[in-house]
Amino acid sequence: MANDPIRVNKWAAGSSYGPILSQTDLYLLKPVLELHPILTKQPQAGFILIFNLLTGYTGGFNDNQTDRDYPFQATGEPATIPRVQELCIITERSPWCTIVRNEQGVNLGDICNTMHREYTENIISEPEMLATSARMMERIKQVAARNAQAAVSGASGQQWGGFYGGAAIPQPNRLKRVDWLCEAHYFDNMTKEDRYIEQRLGFTAPNIFVMKLETYAN
Repeated sequence: MANDPIRVNKWAAGSSYGPILSQTDLYLLKPVLELHPILTKQPQAGFILIFNLLTGYTGGFNDNQTDRDYPFQATGEPATIPRVQELCIITERSPWCTIVRNEQGVNLGDICNTMHREYTENIISEPEMLATSARMMERIKQVAARNAQAAVSGASGQQWGGFYGGAAIPQPNRLKRVDWLCEAHYFDNMTKEDRYIEQRLGFTAPNIFVMKLETYAN
């Protein structure tokens, strides 16, 4: 992968490749942002990302060597071209918007770190819980109890935290956003779906993207 000209010249980490657009720039210029191939699972990425929002684990594998796990070494590479100081990420699996910020340009590591932190450190509010069905409430509570037990087990040395550190052990009766996702807490891909974004938010913008989640890592 190190000799891939697409990765070296276009997606290299650092501040030497193109401008970094502010929110004002995005409003005025309305550019089309190209997502990093790793985020869209394009073949030229040469790496399939495994990111677990629950534990924060990041890793992956190469299409040609699916029997081996690889570390996620592209964390410093820009998430979009042109680079931007802010991304907004929504998912069909939850009602929240996650804002990812980096004045030097949002990178892949920023996305993983922020999504993990936002979903494991933020509590589901009472109005948010009341807005869902009784069946969904019960399901979230069951998942929360299981996640709490898994966190306790992970504290003794099992695979929790990965690249970004383990999630805090949930307190009793404090349901977290990640619990809302139930089993669908693995990253699948990111995409630009303006019709859905506008339906969901009432507007769209170049730096709003949809993160698809799945129930297991492929």
